[in-house]
Amino acid sequence: MKAASGQTGTPRRPDAMQAHAASCSMGDPACAPEGAEVGLRHAAPASNNVHWQPVAVDKRARQRLSGHASGVIWLTGLSGAGKSTLANLLEQRLHADGLRTYLLDGDNVRHGLNKDLGFDAASRVENVRRVAEVASLMVDAGVIVITAFISPFRAERRMARALLQPAEFIEVFVDVPLAVAEARDPKGLYRKARRGELRDFTGIDSPYEAPEHPELRIDTCRMTPLEAAAQMHQHLLDSGLLAAPVCSTGERKGLSST
Repeated sequence: MKAASGQTGTPRRPDAMQAHAASCSMGDPACAPEGAEVGLRHAAPASNNVHWQPVAVDKRARQRLSGHASGVIWLTGLSGAGKSTLANLLEQRLHADGLRTYLLDGDNVRHGLNKDLGFDAASRVENVRRVAEVASLMVDAGVIVITAFISPFRAERRMARALLQPAEFIEVFVDVPLAVAEARDPKGLYRKARRGELRDFTGIDSPYEAPEHPELRIDTCRMTPLEAAAQMHQHLLDSGLLAAPVCSTGERKGLSST
């Protein structure tokens, strides 16, 4: 099968990560969400004595063991758009295909990893940062990660994308008009927000910045969840993300000599 374009076993360059953190700590506006105050920053490294530790088993080796490439399918959209439903259906399809997957759902991670965070702009930034880092580690482990988060700010989604190789991040905009999402309101959150019982609720008193150039746009007003999941699955096939990794010439020589 054709290998995914841009898939490599190279980890993120330490100098690139340090440069990104340094620019944020010095006040680079690009590090702040467009809908939040510029004062919000990603954390800089705690010490200059922290260095990247090389490891013998790298991402490509783990992908070969998995039998497929790895990457992130990042579902973003308003509450009630259908992100969790579609993410769950997509994972079922990939699991049935025999692929290694993990679903990171916005509500579920707030029961553990992010249970200390609120819903103000700063907490939303940190929420996405933590999830993006976890997803990046899972991609390094050779796993296909599906995330279902409102992730309302473009800057934070760009940050998540920057942690990975270009072909490893697929942004899926689960698009639905606010009026439709509010009419669905499966958890009653819009009603609470309208009554003033929920503050900083996306779409009501906190902004949602729609993706400008997502890899895929899903209109849940025009297709059923099963149709939308099938469209995402086909996009992954077309993108090469589900392809088996191919050994390089050097890797083949190394394997043949053992």
